[in-house]
Order: sequence, then structure tokens, then C-alpha cells
Amino acid sequence: MKHISTIFITTFLLFIFTACNNKTRKADGADTIAMVPCPQFIADNALHNIRQQCEIGPRVPGTEEWRKCGDSIVTWFSSLGLNVEEQQTTVQLYDGSSIPCRNIIAHLNPDNNDRILLCAHWDSRPWADNDPDENNHHTPVPAANDGASGVAMMLELARILSSADSIRTGIDFVCFDAEDCGSPQWYDGPHKADSWCLGSQYWSRQAAENRYQARFGILFDMVGGRGSTFSREGYSMQYAMPVVELLWHIAQQLGYGHYFPIRDGGYITDDHVSVNQIAQVPCIDIVPYYTDGPSSFGPTWHTLADTPDNIDPNVLKAVGQSVLQLIYNDAF
Repeated sequence: MKHISTIFITTFLLFIFTACNNKTRKADGADTIAMVPCPQFIADNALHNIRQQCEIGPRVPGTEEWRKCGDSIVTWFSSLGLNVEEQQTTVQLYDGSSIPCRNIIAHLNPDNNDRILLCAHWDSRPWADNDPDENNHHTPVPAANDGASGVAMMLELARILSSADSIRTGIDFVCFDAEDCGSPQWYDGPHKADSWCLGSQYWSRQAAENRYQARFGILFDMVGGRGSTFSREGYSMQYAMPVVELLWHIAQQLGYGHYFPIRDGGYITDDHVSVNQIAQVPCIDIVPYYTDGPSSFGPTWHTLADTPDNIDPNVLKAVGQSVLQLIYNDAF
């Protein structure tokens, strides 16, 4: 995944928080957000699915494991009654070679033009180029957190939302491919930011061409790692500040303030950048920010230690319940 650039700090704090259509807000002068009754996000279900994906093997584009997992994702969403479609194309890597790319898209309430976008990448990085052992730098990453956790998050949200007769808002679940095929650290050629997030670049171009609209989007990236906390990412604040502010304060009110500190992080090259800039859907990124250790993305990032054993169901719960509450607040 991606890289982090300059960190900026802002003291700006909204006192009235809204989603993009002004449905959800703090009452004037109030310290709390009125919460609509909401089901429980079951973190163990998400953890089980993370294990299922990892048992298939690293989902490196073009491999048999990638094909098998992609087919499984289609089956999992379809079994929930969602309409599933695929985008298949070919994308060019950092070195000029080409790989297949398969975006998987599931639609809840497809006939409703009032839509929310939820997204994550499902591929595995082909090289564990941040592993402390250089002998592992050409080995694919298991991608429990950096890949599987975002898909598992969406599947559990889809399970809950698809069984809620009262949810009429249209929701699109997009699994982006080829997010993590950016130039490896050991590559001695030019490192280009646009060699990352290839599937979301393609999806965003198609979305713009087809005039796709959603009120807002949420990207899940590495949402289960032990020790994770989620700062307010820079591009998210630039393009979708009201959604960031609302979600972080919902999390605080639900008791998940430790995971969602009111703190600004850096600008991350991630799938939401194309969603914002090309598709022009205001989209935030829930991505961890570590203030110490070997990487700001956590100790398992792009290493062979990115396994289900290093997933914390408490982190999954904090993210899933907060987003679910935001959706329920927004949908009623």
C-alpha cells in the first residue's frame, strides 16, 4: 500500500456535523449526536472471513489464489442477495509489464439513486519489501490486514444492511484490485505514485464516464491491525471533511475514542484519491497511523507478519460499529 507524505495540523473543529446531504447532524449547541437504534457489528464474523481469504493464499493479481479468492468474494456478496458485477481490464505496472485487474462491485438497493460508496482493496502485495528479513523481500504478503480486513469489513456490513428492511439507501460495495502493486522498495528505477491503486484509477474513470454519483464514500484500508489508531487523513479532510468529522465524533461518542483520536494525520496515496479526484465522490480513508515503530502503517505492513494472528477483533469492532452507526444515522 501507498506512502505517507507531509503531515499537517489543523485546529479547525466543526460544531455542526453533516453528511453530504445534511441528513445527520449535531443538534445546535449540543455536545452529543442523536443516535438512531443500530444493530451490532459482529467482529468475529469479519475475523472469520479474514481467515478464509488468507487460507486461500496471497491474492496476487494473475495467480490462481487471486482467481479463487475473487470468485469467493463474488459468491459471498451474491449469497447476501446483492447484485454483483465485475470490471475486468489490464493495467500496467511500475516497470511497464501488464497484469490482469478485476474490480468486484456489489449493489444493495440498486434502484435507489441516493447512494453511499463503501470500498476496499482485495489484492495482496506481491513483495514483502518492508520485511525485516531481506530474504523475504520478493515473497508475497499474506495480507490479512492490508487487504483482507477491508473486504471482511464490507461483507459484515453488507450482511447486516441487507437484512435490514428499513434501509432503503443504495449502497455500493467496491473491491478494488491491483492497489498494492506499486513499485517495490528494492526497485532501482523511478518510483511513481500512480503505480499504486491501479484498480481504483480504472473504476474512477469508468464512474466519471458513466456519471456515477454517491453522496459520500468510505475507504477501509488496514482496519484490523493490533495497536491501530486512525488519524484524520489529509485528502479525506480536503475533500470530505464533514464526513470525517461526523464519523470521528460518532466513534468518540460510542466509546471508541482511543481508536479514533481527534488528531490529523498525513496525506496518503490510497484508493480514495482517485475516487475524489476522478470520480468526484467525496470519499474518506480509514487508515491507521502509527507514531512510532518501523512504519507509520504499523509493524506488519508489507511484511510476512501480516497474518490473521495479528488482527485485533476490538479494532474491527470499533471501525465497523462506528461506520454502521453513521450509515444508520444517515439512512433514517
